[in-house]
Amino acid sequence: MPLPWLLAFLVAAVFANVEPPPSNAVKALASLLSSPLHQLPESQLVAEFDTGSANGSACSAACSALTLRYGERCAQPGTEAYNSFGTGFWSLQQGNARPACVFKPTSATEVSVAVQLARLLQCPFAVKSGGHAAFAGASNIPDGITIDFKLMNAITHSPERDQASIGPGNTWFDVYTALEPEGLAVIGGRVAEIGVGGLTLGGGISFFSGLYGWACDNVVEFEVVTANGSIVNVSPEAEPDLYWALRGGGNNFGIVTRFTLSTFPQGLMWGGGRIHTFEQKDGLVSAFTNFGFNAPQDPRAAVILSIGHVQGMYLAASDLQYADPVADPPILENFTAAAIPNVLQDSTSVRTLPNLTQYFNALNPNGLRQTYWTAAYKNNADLTSFIFDTFIEEVDPIQNITALLPAVSLQFITTPMMARMKERGGNALGLEDEKEPLVLVNVNVMWREEADDKAVLSAAANTVRKVNEKAKSVNLHHEFEYMNYASQYQDPVSSYGAENNARLLAIAKKYDPEGVFQKLQPGYFKLDHAPKSPWPGR
Repeated sequence: MPLPWLLAFLVAAVFANVEPPPSNAVKALASLLSSPLHQLPESQLVAEFDTGSANGSACSAACSALTLRYGERCAQPGTEAYNSFGTGFWSLQQGNARPACVFKPTSATEVSVAVQLARLLQCPFAVKSGGHAAFAGASNIPDGITIDFKLMNAITHSPERDQASIGPGNTWFDVYTALEPEGLAVIGGRVAEIGVGGLTLGGGISFFSGLYGWACDNVVEFEVVTANGSIVNVSPEAEPDLYWALRGGGNNFGIVTRFTLSTFPQGLMWGGGRIHTFEQKDGLVSAFTNFGFNAPQDPRAAVILSIGHVQGMYLAASDLQYADPVADPPILENFTAAAIPNVLQDSTSVRTLPNLTQYFNALNPNGLRQTYWTAAYKNNADLTSFIFDTFIEEVDPIQNITALLPAVSLQFITTPMMARMKERGGNALGLEDEKEPLVLVNVNVMWREEADDKAVLSAAANTVRKVNEKAKSVNLHHEFEYMNYASQYQDPVSSYGAENNARLLAIAKKYDPEGVFQKLQPGYFKLDHAPKSPWPGR
């Protein structure tokens, strides 16, 4: 067999495919596989590609080719870069996955090459922006190629200062820190180490969403690598159907290699948290409920209300934010120490935006096992109290689990936020016509030992199950499941409504007829099923 047989096979496969990639992707693929190919022994090529195993041989061949072309930017098992890669994930479940290799591209063309290799060799892959998803497989894949965007971290703004071009390898702390000297900000995450990519594609709630909407609604343009290797610029004017789908549709349509976001002027702001004794729950629930109805009066404010268990006791927390450097503005007067006494700790202060994200980052430590669950309901004080009581009922039996840090956090999807979802042709979330605020639930639990997974997941699932049942019984339930807070047992895409779900499937079929991003990128939330089933608990 002649030595360049693999190159000939792959390039022939590219041209023979019913959906051939454009010429630049073919050239990139040929460049990848040509000049260094002779360095790989033919026996190794045959062994890696022709053994018939499901993923190992295909992914080994793909990883070998990437390593030959890109050197240390494709980290193989046993190297220092590979061994340290898992520490860059928030969730221990994610960091424990062992990919066949980790590829760090520096351009959209290199991402296109990786996608084409994965597609032609049928090697599964995952894509990591910030690595802040909770469950295994979301952005790291065992025995496949994990594409790590760490080196695609450019941040620039337009001469007019009205747009920022952001690489997917950035965290939101990176973005805010780069724009702060210019007196600018963008709509993005509230925790420093969350990545740009996943948050934006799943929706993206910001400190400033009452003013400007969610992150996905502030994207002016996406640069996307599609399933056939094309690199396309996607906007309301160019590929408007794909633009709509990327606003909330997750990783189902392509790999976004650049986000262009609208900027806005932003200086100092006010924010932080107040920790209360649990006895203040009723007053906090009342203040929270009133804020939800009154939020349109001053969309500069935002509130997150939480109950957590720490060091043997339940505590309540009100996280407060205001877009201007004004302490305790009138819209938040019901949360002041005078209104809600017995404040154990008050960290509210005038801060920069990057500093506030660092404050929230400290509340979300790396290196523990994680689970997130979500629900939504119409604003109602009795139901909010029920949620907190149900959470305590489920946590009590597991409170002695090692390093357990359970919480349930509530925030509003306000009517100004949902009104913004109609802009630029709308998004895929299905909320744009809602006329009253929704409460967004996030049950979040951290713990250390895998042996405790069943107990923790059951408690979290039971909390959300009971909340949904109660909300339905009093006609307050809403089907929406926020992708960025959903568990691997939930199906957020279907919660967008039948019409939007059908439209998403049609768009995916148009841009990815072979289902590359449904089958070869299996992690996170796909268009027609939850990652895992059935729910734990009961």
